[in-house]
Amino acid sequence: MPDHPGSCAAPFVALAAAAAVTSRIRLGSYVSNAGVREPLLLASDVATLDVVSGGRAVLGLGAGHTPAEWEAVGRVRPDVRGRIDHCIMVAEAATRMLAGDGMAEPRPVQQKVPLLIGGGNSRLLRWAAGHADLIGLSGLGRTLADGHRHEARWRSDQVDAQIELCGGKPAEALVQRFEVTDDGGAGYSAYAKEVEADEADLMTCPFVLIGTLGEIAAKLRQLKSRWGISRFAVRPPAIEGVTALLAAAR
Repeated sequence: MPDHPGSCAAPFVALAAAAAVTSRIRLGSYVSNAGVREPLLLASDVATLDVVSGGRAVLGLGAGHTPAEWEAVGRVRPDVRGRIDHCIMVAEAATRMLAGDGMAEPRPVQQKVPLLIGGGNSRLLRWAAGHADLIGLSGLGRTLADGHRHEARWRSDQVDAQIELCGGKPAEALVQRFEVTDDGGAGYSAYAKEVEADEADLMTCPFVLIGTLGEIAAKLRQLKSRWGISRFAVRPPAIEGVTALLAAAR
């Protein structure tokens, strides 16, 4: 579940509802803004989710970039260094609490709740390489002036750098565009113009998947071979095609 207070459903309520009607899937926020979530409350929500799901919770955290979220809780959004420092502090504190240091109840079912760190900042990725269980790469760089859009980091050399910073830790890609079409070339061309990016970069990066199911499946195999990326986070428009895509990718 996304976690953008004020513009989406409360993630842990929704995840608890999902826990009640599932038995195997992992459940977590993708990702909680460390700048507007207190470590104790975050750890309590995640631990409760772990209990009601029978040990399927994941702690997902990011540094937070949307100014409106900081303003809504009466805080001034720090600069990049300040946000990364705060994210690391929250991750360390929440992890300690989930392990039993400073939070007596509820106790998670899992001996260790997995930590997922999402983002693209170099220092955060280095920290995640040594402390997180999974790293979510968004392919996004500096936040632009509107506080929502970002510079894209989709060139192959930029992806190379991000993967290197992950230090061999499992990485997954947040898919920014998923489109099943018989004309993948036209799809990539149109999206390249929309985001003002190089079409060749989009065709090779892990953040854009466009084409027939067979073509997307082939790209997934290439991404695994080149960067070891075999996990992908997709948004609702892509969900309907996932079952067919997985069958084509086998």
